[in-house]
Amino acid sequence: DGYYEDITTECVYSTSDYSDMVLLVTNSFNKVVYEQYNSTVGKYVGYTEVGLKYAENFNKNQAYLQQLKAQVDTFCRYNAQLSDSAVRDKA
Repeated sequence: DGYYEDITTECVYSTSDYSDMVLLVTNSFNKVVYEQYNSTVGKYVGYTEVGLKYAENFNKNQAYLQQLKAQVDTFCRYNAQLSDSAVRDKA
């Protein structure tokens, strides 16, 4: 009996050159997704009444959205290359 909040950060891609890399930041409360950032869209999208309000506030902060967009290269692509090369080197 309690509350459960979860923030999941995912880097999703399917090509070996990482050209389709997408950063997803998903916020949920009690297993209900209320908002999500998608680097392809470039902003937060709200899925519930509360999520719409949070998304609106996040989307007003252009500096923060630019930081998230930059993480596609600095976080996602960088770590995917490290991980993929570690797997290839062991094969």
